[in-house]
Amino acid sequence: MTTAVRVSGELVKEAKIYSKIDKRSITGQIEHWARIGKCAEENQDLTYSLIKEILIGIAELDQGEMSEYKFG
Repeated sequence: MTTAVRVSGELVKEAKIYSKIDKRSITGQIEHWARIGKCAEENQDLTYSLIKEILIGIAELDQGEMSEYKFG
């Protein structure tokens, strides 16, 4: 479901810059930040890096990419 949402011009300006780095659309960048922020609020003990790795892992599973974890 797509919904129009108003955001500040400053947020759009920053998203435009960051979206070029990660090759996302401006909307995709804002959605990415929202996803990270939501996860951080729900899991306040996790670092940004760990949240990002978890989201990458979920995306890989969704695409059928998985491998057995080897305990060291």
